[in-house]
Amino acid sequence: MQNLLLCISLALISGLLMSRLAKKVGLPAVTAYLLTGLLLGPYCIGRLSLSGIGFHTMEEVSSLSIISDAALGFIAFTIGNEFRLNDLKSMGQKAITVGIFQAVITTALVDVVLILFHLCFPSALSLSAAITLGAIASATAPAATLMVVKQYQADGPLTRLLLMVVAIDDAVGLILFAASFGIASVIEQGTINLVTIVVEPLLEILLSLLLGTITGFLLDWSERYFHSRANRVSVSVAFVLLTVGLSKSEFYLGPVHCSFSLLLVCMMTGTIFCNICKTSGALMERLDRWTTPLAVLFFVLSGAELDLKILANPAALLIGALFIISRSAGKIFGAYGSCALSGYDEKIKKYLGITLLPQAGVALGMTLTAASLSDGSMVRNVVLFSVLIYELVGPTLTKKSLLAAGEIAASAVSEKAG
Repeated sequence: MQNLLLCISLALISGLLMSRLAKKVGLPAVTAYLLTGLLLGPYCIGRLSLSGIGFHTMEEVSSLSIISDAALGFIAFTIGNEFRLNDLKSMGQKAITVGIFQAVITTALVDVVLILFHLCFPSALSLSAAITLGAIASATAPAATLMVVKQYQADGPLTRLLLMVVAIDDAVGLILFAASFGIASVIEQGTINLVTIVVEPLLEILLSLLLGTITGFLLDWSERYFHSRANRVSVSVAFVLLTVGLSKSEFYLGPVHCSFSLLLVCMMTGTIFCNICKTSGALMERLDRWTTPLAVLFFVLSGAELDLKILANPAALLIGALFIISRSAGKIFGAYGSCALSGYDEKIKKYLGITLLPQAGVALGMTLTAASLSDGSMVRNVVLFSVLIYELVGPTLTKKSLLAAGEIAASAVSEKAG
């Protein structure tokens, strides 16, 4: 326990100090936190096996997953706060259109590129793996995006649309992955399971939205019994943690496996709460200050999880490069086309796709399911490589896009970067 506390405190302090260095070169703080985790991880300082310094093994990093789950819960809860009725009335339908179209276009483009690669080099990548990777490409990481938005106090039509699309992207990604993985399983096993392809992903979304609605109403009800700011923040923290815990539950209804999406549950909780609680805005500001250290630890741990062994696998690097290029093109052109279809102005069409590039936890979670494929290890290696690149480069691209769109004040870049 002593070594664990030393390791966590060192990770937090190192991450904050690294963010000061990042400020000097104009990098977002989230990139600094990821680099800190990479340095403290099992392939750098952690390899020295010094007691209380760094993360010595991947298992040690995984043992702290409760911190990552809690941080994701608060991040999703914060994003849910963006779905206020006034915003939904003005841009809800457009955001849904953009969220669906850009994800589908990305999946389709990556599928085409990787299937062509399979036809040329069938021994390097199986058809089932190519189709599965196409669906994983649709997933976008909300954490890094939100961190950049908060750090630079970005605000405007692009920022508001971005936060909505990132939230919608999770639900769309679940459906696309379930359908693609079902097709991949049919290719390998020759049997069709409609329960796995259709019923389970739709049920996961519905159950997540239902659980989030219930906890959102319960949170508002509980807040009414407390009047001090400290107690109301404590109740909010307790409910987010409760929601995270409940979202990890799994059960069966006959042959149907039922589970929840942590991101969707917490987003829905935040959406319901912010629309029925009159003081939700002030509470969210205070909650944000409380959870800042948790967010720093989340990104440091994310950096420590980046597997550098993948860099020694030439096949994975080649397929990973194709995956990154085609996914980036899909996000950029998919967002541009869907924004044009929805009537958004040129700035939003030009920059939204770039801000959707970060990819992390959701995609890695999908690879756990894909592990049952004959080429499951290649799927995971390709996604690990893409996460390594996107997590280190994505936040900077998001910052530059929001700055170019005029939604980050020039003064905020220098004053708020640290």
